[in-house]
Amino acid sequence: MTTEATRPTRRRSPLRISDVWKAYGRRQILCGADLDVPAGALIGVVGENGAGKSTLLRIAMGYLAPDRGTVERTGKAGYCPQHAVLNDSFTVAQHLRLFQAAYRLPDLTRAHELMDLLALTGCGRQRAGELSGGTRQKLNLVLSLMHDPQLLVLDEPYQGFDWDTHQRFWALAARLRDQGRSIVVVSHLLHDLHHFDAVGHLRGGRVDLERPTR
Repeated sequence: MTTEATRPTRRRSPLRISDVWKAYGRRQILCGADLDVPAGALIGVVGENGAGKSTLLRIAMGYLAPDRGTVERTGKAGYCPQHAVLNDSFTVAQHLRLFQAAYRLPDLTRAHELMDLLALTGCGRQRAGELSGGTRQKLNLVLSLMHDPQLLVLDEPYQGFDWDTHQRFWALAARLRDQGRSIVVVSHLLHDLHHFDAVGHLRGGRVDLERPTR
């Protein structure tokens, strides 16, 4: 017999989106979208241009309010937008120190580990405005991960990456997933779908979740 004392407790999902609706004027983008992201899962979100993928992620992170519906998040979260939000006059090192203060981190050990994993070392004195598009995106990704969040929400995080960095990114994502982190990635690349535990197809304003064929 299972008692209250022995009944296993269900782990709370780091992200749960329930019946979310969003319109821009008369244009309805999300129509009752649901997405439940369990701990230790790597979830992809795909859809046509204009389907509402970025809107869904911005709502998930609290940067945009839904017209109705609920979003529940637990633990620390990291968000990497599609377009890097950097100060072109700041160096890479200055960005790291700024976010260290914002996250209240004791040191930059984690940031330097991520820079090494993404082959971003050696450019600390360069200003963001001098970086290539792919290198800017590497920095964007490091800034979103350096506080070691439990939930990662990444909107096409590998824009501009060369093939080596692209592979490094997926190795990092798999490692974080295996450490129990929850990761949501918007992707438009069909050859990336095998990396995911499940793929959410955003169409008609709703998310249809399915497991890819490996």
